[in-house]
Amino acid sequence: MNEPIAKKVYYSIGEVCDLTGLKPHVLRYWETQFEVLNPTKNRAGNRVYRSKDIELVLLVKHLLYEQKYTIEGANKRLIGMRKDGELAEERQEVLGPEFLSGIKDELQALRDVLSPGGPAS
Repeated sequence: MNEPIAKKVYYSIGEVCDLTGLKPHVLRYWETQFEVLNPTKNRAGNRVYRSKDIELVLLVKHLLYEQKYTIEGANKRLIGMRKDGELAEERQEVLGPEFLSGIKDELQALRDVLSPGGPAS
């Protein structure tokens, strides 16, 4: 299994938001700013993201929020990484902590709901 996000073939924008901690308008804006972010659309015209799209979103998030790149700087960095063949490697490197953190949050929320005396009781 090469990619940790491999449970489904396609993810909705809502699911991507849950996995990445981003708002839908941020994802849609990033699509206009980063040529590497280009999720396909289904017959209904809704965005559908593949695992590699989610990894790219997490990489962009990492460059902007943690590395403090500007949008222009992050875009140049991504284009440079793609040109040099480093994009897949960088996606995987960033994916680990972000993905695991998201899974941990989801499991904790599920535990809270399922625990006796939790919010569902």
